[in-house]
Amino acid sequence: MCEEWPTRGPQVIRKKGAYDMQAFMDKDFLLTTQTARKLYQEVAAGCPIIDYHCHIDTREIYENRHFENITQAWLGGDHYKWRLMRSAGVSETYITGDASDREKFQKWADVLGMAAGNPLYHWSHLELRRFFDYHGLLNGDTAQIVWEHVNAKLAEPRFGVRGLIAQSNVEIICTTDDPLDTLEWHQKLAADPTFTTAVLPAWRPDNAMNLEKPDYLDYLAKLSAIAGIKTDTFSTLKDALRVRMAYFHQNRCRLSDHALNYAMYVPADEAEIERIFADRLTGKAVSQEDELKFKTAFLLFIAGEYKRLGWAMQLHFGCRRNLNRTMYNRLGPDTGYDCIDTFTPSAQLAGLLGAMEDAGTLPRTVLYSLNPNDNAAIDSICGCFQNDEAVCRVQHGSAWWFNDHLEGMTAQLTSFANLGYLAGFVGMLTDSRSFLSYPRHEYFRRVLCRLLGQWVEEGLYPDDDKALAAIVRGVSYENAKRYFAFPV
Repeated sequence: MCEEWPTRGPQVIRKKGAYDMQAFMDKDFLLTTQTARKLYQEVAAGCPIIDYHCHIDTREIYENRHFENITQAWLGGDHYKWRLMRSAGVSETYITGDASDREKFQKWADVLGMAAGNPLYHWSHLELRRFFDYHGLLNGDTAQIVWEHVNAKLAEPRFGVRGLIAQSNVEIICTTDDPLDTLEWHQKLAADPTFTTAVLPAWRPDNAMNLEKPDYLDYLAKLSAIAGIKTDTFSTLKDALRVRMAYFHQNRCRLSDHALNYAMYVPADEAEIERIFADRLTGKAVSQEDELKFKTAFLLFIAGEYKRLGWAMQLHFGCRRNLNRTMYNRLGPDTGYDCIDTFTPSAQLAGLLGAMEDAGTLPRTVLYSLNPNDNAAIDSICGCFQNDEAVCRVQHGSAWWFNDHLEGMTAQLTSFANLGYLAGFVGMLTDSRSFLSYPRHEYFRRVLCRLLGQWVEEGLYPDDDKALAAIVRGVSYENAKRYFAFPV
């Protein structure tokens, strides 16, 4: 059962002239109708969290890392915040450089206080309220107060990362793991009876697929060693991956994830793929056409394995990565230099899924595009591949990365509902490297209830308590648990 997650702190309504002005982030934050407030408070607020895609460190969970201060917890590795600080003209010294943690936090507070319209303003204040019981504002003037207040909390035993997860009512976490991962820390957590949140691996085989990368041959050597199979043909590469998938399955993995520029479909026969793979082994450059043929073959193969194992497949696409080569060479990937790619050929996405369907190998699949212009195309394609294997067997994933804000979430939910069956949606994920990101689920649930409430009070859907509660409970929690078929 879902229990209410209470919102603490005084609720103040300020008045300006003859009009009431709603207080910032009160208990009705984002909830613009009575129906929305009822749905959130009575149904959504207390549902457990299933965070089925994130990038947090499993070892830090096992070791119950305690952060020394809020800068370490908030700014370390968070390229969302780094991008905002750079946009505000902050020197890299205070972002990824050697400034002190207190100096970095001050710069972040200075910037956040002026970040009207950016979801980081909402997320940051939700995190301060839910984890640290701080109900004021964070800006340059309050930075010292927040620094002292939050750091005192972080020093308490219950504020290790396990405590942060427990406070958030997180039932299941799925990390992002390369086929080479030993899963040592997942195994240790699974054997630890003192931690009740299930932390499961999720298979991310990008390194095995991206044969155009300069270090691909080095990766193959490592894969050969850990799988015990020499990967000198595409056929033996598939054998090695099957070995590793069996190992992951044994360790409770039930879903995968792929990061693609776009979902390609350039089919070729087995002999052609073996030729492309052999050329790469000899050090030859890979043409773009050969790259697309190989990746198409890789995805067709691996989808069949997912289907056999009962795994779900996630495809993330529509991202152009590492645009600023100067900063990439200095800081590496995932440091805030990616953008939305407008090239998403829907015909190729449909062709890829169609080929899987024809072969009987299309698994349960969640599709995410970083380009919000792809919403309708994705939802219309999903409708072509539904059956009774699962509710919304192929579905449109939650608003992702540059879209997980009020407008982006609302647009994705609306498109999903307009062209599909919103009641079957698996809902929100953090896609985060931060242990403080779980209030993003609250933010999403408030947006969901806001949208449903508007539809009811505009006469677009009946005021049916039973149906509305079932939709909200399903999207907030139950659908993900059922769809991914976790072994817990």
